[in-house]
Amino acid sequence: MTPLVRSDLPPILVVDDSDDDFDTVSIAARRAGIGNLLVHAVDADAARRLLFAVPGVDYAFMLLDCNLPGEDGLTLLEEVRRHPQRRTLPVIVLTASINPRDRDAFYAAGGNAYHVKLVNFEEGLANLESIFRYWLTHVVLPGADTSSTGKPPCPRTCP
Repeated sequence: MTPLVRSDLPPILVVDDSDDDFDTVSIAARRAGIGNLLVHAVDADAARRLLFAVPGVDYAFMLLDCNLPGEDGLTLLEEVRRHPQRRTLPVIVLTASINPRDRDAFYAAGGNAYHVKLVNFEEGLANLESIFRYWLTHVVLPGADTSSTGKPPCPRTCP
């Protein structure tokens, strides 16, 4: 069953220049039962407009490719970490780069996780599904309200 996109859930920003990779992310989100809207930015400039020029949008997290046309993902991550309203946004790197220097640079810049895109389609979908489940149901994200129950909520996907 395909989940409905729910307007009461924060969107997920996917920054990747590949339409095919965005389609794969979308399939994995549906399989994982994610009701969050996926917002696609094809480069750092588009992501910057969505992050900094559109007030009031609270993203659940950002999936970020490191190899973008023009400005790279690392530069965008560094800018996000300097921005007062976005510095706590979870940034999950999803990239084809297996270069340890890229990995180390993203962690040093404040990336929350670094995942390598898998070549096998089904394995890639399973990896993405686990990313969605982990970040949207197991982690208490910035801005989550735990005051009423005292328990960690799952505010990003649960009814």
